[in-house]
Amino acid sequence: MNHISISARIGNETFEHPFVNAAGVFDETAQEMNQILNSEAGGVTTRSATLKPRTGNPKPRYANTELGSINSMGLPNQGLTYYLDYIEHNQIDKPIGLSISGTSLGDNIAALKEIQKSDFNGLCELNLSCPNVVGKPQIGYDFAAIAAAMKAVFSFYTKPLGLKLPPYFDLQQYDAVSEILNQYPLTYINTINSVGNGLVVDVDTESAVIKPKGGFGGIGGTYVKPIALANVRAFRQRLNPDIKIIGTGGVSTGKDAFELVLCGADIVEVGTALQREGPDIFARLDFELTNLMIHKGYHQLSDFRGKLRDNQD
Repeated sequence: MNHISISARIGNETFEHPFVNAAGVFDETAQEMNQILNSEAGGVTTRSATLKPRTGNPKPRYANTELGSINSMGLPNQGLTYYLDYIEHNQIDKPIGLSISGTSLGDNIAALKEIQKSDFNGLCELNLSCPNVVGKPQIGYDFAAIAAAMKAVFSFYTKPLGLKLPPYFDLQQYDAVSEILNQYPLTYINTINSVGNGLVVDVDTESAVIKPKGGFGGIGGTYVKPIALANVRAFRQRLNPDIKIIGTGGVSTGKDAFELVLCGADIVEVGTALQREGPDIFARLDFELTNLMIHKGYHQLSDFRGKLRDNQD
């Protein structure tokens, strides 16, 4: 059998396996992140950190559903200093992505200034797309706000930076966001975050299944895979080639990951399925993706990355 490589590179980091956790799953504490790093995952993404620790929204704030999940977590996390300390003292030789998500541009700038002066030189991900902070809109749907954030951030930040983006639904949105992002030395984008403000009903109790925001929350899982595929494909067609893409949304099998890479993703993140199955999922996903590549005669991800064909029938 010819050697199969499923490694990928983003910025200054090499992922020997192309699967990592989505921010918000198995990543709030050092113990959880160590579980990810000790699995067959390619690396770990931290919980989206705010300047100070947050307890998040009232519970219940997460529920599994037939085709995925709904959540309104509200950014519970241990605070930026906790995650910087964790990274500094971690000895495992895998990439650690530092996710940050302030509730204002000022907070994001302050966090990035802390990271800029720290010893951390890995991948940092600015979350512009959390739909679950009460009273705070998603920056990712305000194009003027995205432009202002990028101008402010890149006036001082010189380390590798990615953006976590919300799902977009119109071709004009892809055009507008890409036009902004192509002006800056972004390392990558991560698309998509959960589809915001869905609602799931429990027929037995005749109530919403989660408590915050009257039951409105972010939808993940199988429901959102077609939206994730579309966003990855659309941005790969529009962004500068040196801006990499992390594909997130609806990954529960190696086939799902293959589809995201085919649309242009460099690596993929796993959220709902990881929450259901635990870190052992990464070994299964590696196995399934590798077997599918063998079946198709591919030796590395670049053999098919971004090569989705239009239907000519």
